[in-house]
Amino acid sequence: MSKKAIKPSLQNPFDPPEKVEFTIPGEISRQTGAYEEAMQAGYDLIQRPTKSVEIGQIEKQHFKKRMTVWERIRVLTEAQPNILFQNWGKNLDGASLVTGILNINGRDVALYGHDFTVRAGSIDATNGQKLARLMYMAGEKGIPLVGMNDSAGAFVPAGVGGLDGYAEAFTALRKISGVIPSIMCMFGFNAGGGSYLPRQGSFVIQPSDTFFGLTGPGVVKSVLGEDITPEELGGPKVHGQSGVADLTVGDEVAALRTVVRLLSYLPDNNSVMAPYQETSDPLDRKTWEINTLLKKAFNSPTGFNTPFDVSIIIQQVCDHGDYFEIQPERAREVVTAFGRLGGHVVGFVANNSAVASGQIDCDSALKIARFVRFCNIYNIPLIFMEDTTGFLPGREQEARGIVQAGRSMLDSIVDVRTPRILLILRNAFGGAYASYNNYPTGADLVLALPTTRLAVMGPAGKEFVYKGELRKIRSAVPGMIKTGTQERVAAGMNGDEAKKDAEKAAAEWLKAQEAALNQRYEKELMNPREGLALGSISSIVMPTDLRKVLGENLAFFLRHYKPSPMGGVQREFH
Repeated sequence: MSKKAIKPSLQNPFDPPEKVEFTIPGEISRQTGAYEEAMQAGYDLIQRPTKSVEIGQIEKQHFKKRMTVWERIRVLTEAQPNILFQNWGKNLDGASLVTGILNINGRDVALYGHDFTVRAGSIDATNGQKLARLMYMAGEKGIPLVGMNDSAGAFVPAGVGGLDGYAEAFTALRKISGVIPSIMCMFGFNAGGGSYLPRQGSFVIQPSDTFFGLTGPGVVKSVLGEDITPEELGGPKVHGQSGVADLTVGDEVAALRTVVRLLSYLPDNNSVMAPYQETSDPLDRKTWEINTLLKKAFNSPTGFNTPFDVSIIIQQVCDHGDYFEIQPERAREVVTAFGRLGGHVVGFVANNSAVASGQIDCDSALKIARFVRFCNIYNIPLIFMEDTTGFLPGREQEARGIVQAGRSMLDSIVDVRTPRILLILRNAFGGAYASYNNYPTGADLVLALPTTRLAVMGPAGKEFVYKGELRKIRSAVPGMIKTGTQERVAAGMNGDEAKKDAEKAAAEWLKAQEAALNQRYEKELMNPREGLALGSISSIVMPTDLRKVLGENLAFFLRHYKPSPMGGVQREFH
């Protein structure tokens, strides 16, 4: 057995050696000259970015379960990419950054990707300028941007040039923000500028076994003396829950496939609508499953206090039940998702009572604000589904700034210019209702299910509405205890036992009286009737007709909406 080490090779030994001739087909070859030499040099330059990399570098990527930038491109599209600025850099190898235009499902998409096999994908002044030039071109031509980030950060030997490169890219990406949507994939280990740049994009997708953050675990150890793993510091679980990553997936292929799917819901730029897609799902399809869901929930022992998963309603309303949730791991009290209704892309914002009664806290308010603002910028209509008992109270929420977070949500909703509909599913109480896309905040249409409970307060409101009756009932308790004790003593019971038994009976009576007032409050005030009488609700919709009513009204509003960039006064936004 040979002990000689076998060096890996990408060449097939059974294939004949590649020979490139620069002749016209059928032309008789003659002696070559300066022309052929120039052609050969040009061909070598074209091949240099892909073939100048040592096989060992490619193997290192594969060993770490990562693809090369060229392999990632082939997952995004089968069409040949149009690579731009391919020989930038001192070594004429693209300077560790690939930029180009891809055709993804018939749409032009600008793309950049760090080539980790060259200089660890680091950034210097040269490729920072190259990246900025691609971004400006994407903004000028009005095409989406996709980034495949796999970079060690600034190229240290370049000195300040590396920082200048990042600064130029930061500026370019900020200037096209709001003009074209951008999707960023986080591959490998990214820190510093390699984290700031992609987070400037519209959406960030992070696969498992990757890291991005301000600094790596080594710096944390040296500065704070804290031992922490990359996964604990900046892995997908951390960023998925904080909202720094909008989507987390299993691996690189899943990330790239998610890019293609997300793109199908996004417009090319802020002057056009998102792609319309013909559907065979009838708009008048009955949504019996919604009826079954609500019937089982509200007929259960807990009645109208029974939580349910609102994503089931979104699924039943959308074409073929297909929707795309954004930030599914963050603030699950609210669901934000893209879907299609009658072929039109629509953004859904829905309170989810299955988690914390759908109460709005700091995280869910900011999640709503960010999603609503994106839809507003890119001409995507919105359907709000309301089922919340209000904002989450408490010391922790106040300390985290619930007032400011709620203000962000309210600001984003008031500023919406695209068609928008509010559907009240059940609870709509207090300030949460007042700030959640009703007629005064600009809704085009407000609909309600018969299960709607619209009120200033929940059941606790009985304390104010029936204040006098409650005072009489509660003031009668001491007298009941005294009379009950006397009756029990007269019947032969021990004094202490008689008093305890009388107190227990009075407490049960009080509980029954308050429960009766609760039911009366819910019946008289927690219903859609007052909202209908005041015009706060346009009409009642049956659960089985939701898809038809929402789809027809959405189509009407879109027929009279002209997509355009946002104009007018740009108000402060926090």
